[in-house]
Amino acid sequence: MADTVYDVLIIGSGPGGYVTAIRAAQLGLKTAIVEREHLGGICLNWGCIPTKALLRSAEILDHANHAKSYGLTLEGKMTADVKDVVARSRGVSARLNGGVAYLMKKNKIDVIWGEAKLTKPGEVIVGKSTKPVVQPQNPVPKGVLGEGTYKAKHIIVATGARPRALPGIEPDGKLIWTYFEAMKPDFMPKSMVVMGSGAIGIEFASFYRSMGVDVTVVELMDNIMPVEDVEISGIARKALEKRGLKIITGAKVSKVEKAANSITAHVETKDGKVQQITADRLISAVGVQGNIENLGLEALGIKTDRGCIVIDGYGKTNVPGIYAIGDVAGPPMLAHKAEHEGVICVEKIAGLPHVHPMDKGKIPGCTYCNPQVASVGLTEAKAKDAGREIRVGRYSFGANGKAIALGEDNGLIKVIFDAKSGELLGAHMVGAEVTELIQGFVIAMNLETTEEELMHTIFPHPTLSEMMKESVLDAYGRVLNA
Repeated sequence: MADTVYDVLIIGSGPGGYVTAIRAAQLGLKTAIVEREHLGGICLNWGCIPTKALLRSAEILDHANHAKSYGLTLEGKMTADVKDVVARSRGVSARLNGGVAYLMKKNKIDVIWGEAKLTKPGEVIVGKSTKPVVQPQNPVPKGVLGEGTYKAKHIIVATGARPRALPGIEPDGKLIWTYFEAMKPDFMPKSMVVMGSGAIGIEFASFYRSMGVDVTVVELMDNIMPVEDVEISGIARKALEKRGLKIITGAKVSKVEKAANSITAHVETKDGKVQQITADRLISAVGVQGNIENLGLEALGIKTDRGCIVIDGYGKTNVPGIYAIGDVAGPPMLAHKAEHEGVICVEKIAGLPHVHPMDKGKIPGCTYCNPQVASVGLTEAKAKDAGREIRVGRYSFGANGKAIALGEDNGLIKVIFDAKSGELLGAHMVGAEVTELIQGFVIAMNLETTEEELMHTIFPHPTLSEMMKESVLDAYGRVLNA
């Protein structure tokens, strides 16, 4: 067996965990990672990646069924084979799972299979996994480690999160699904209720609607995707409803009755009115909660708050030598946040100069429904609430040549500037490929770019990205193509 004493030991191999392990190894730290089930964690195996594979199938199906609008003729209506769609999604995950194994081997990172428990600072006991271990196709280093006691000067908890369950409406794997079941259905239901309209709920609602399912979304807040700018949310709602989704906001599922092969959701609005919706299945997408149980946190006195581990700007907990990153360390619960948080943590451990805490106000959020939604920074409402004097710019997809040529002319780019300094406070988008566009504004915010610099940046023509510049120009009364 390999040496069981490390500089850094990471619990969990999701995006935060495995990226942190790679950076630690690059910095010359002897590193190990503990995983109980599959390399890549939820994101790679059951979240970010396989859902995008499903949504890609849905996108192609949508295009095929609207081929006539592009001057193309297909014989009959295009249909989806649910088994093949799911198989493709699972194949994408398997390929990337093997890729993570390769990266562990390449960077000489020990992979320890099992479930970890903190016993004291500097020590972890790994027991047999209670989950079925999915070994990657590409083998991890020879002499794979397992049950035993391991020591490390620095221990980083990166155990991620799991679906949150509401009392009385707990997922059962058959009639009430989480994203696990929704991602690999063995049949395509005819009707569905989606409880929650955050990124997970809306993405699955969009996917299943493309597959021909009668979908009803129930959201407690007054707007779908409630973290988004209200104007963007409203445009997304209209587009989703045009596709046939039914959306009920300002309401909750107060009760679910189960039959042999269907559910009846009791949907209660804020004024107390109740309507019953019967459907084949219900997806519970009411958020996630950190995996903090059975890690030994309580015995060591590690502080937690609302189901997450409390950390400072560098991932440190209140117990020396123990850190936390990613979903288990609190919102926003995003893979790219976890990765960056992990890099900051381990670079601070290594003593690198000029390591700065992460600015959570500059973390982009993306929702891959149809139409896509992407944003960074303050919404218009939050900027006003903060007392900022603002200038707001907007540009419609309907005025952009590339969007019209693509047949994707429904959408909006919206930017918010500080009226006095020209600081870009926020950017919000809805429409085709906006998840690929948002990084331009993220870079601008990180570089503290002003409106003047954006106005003098040359964007290529014809592209969707031109709308970004036009939205900036609009904020200052200088829009050219509208």
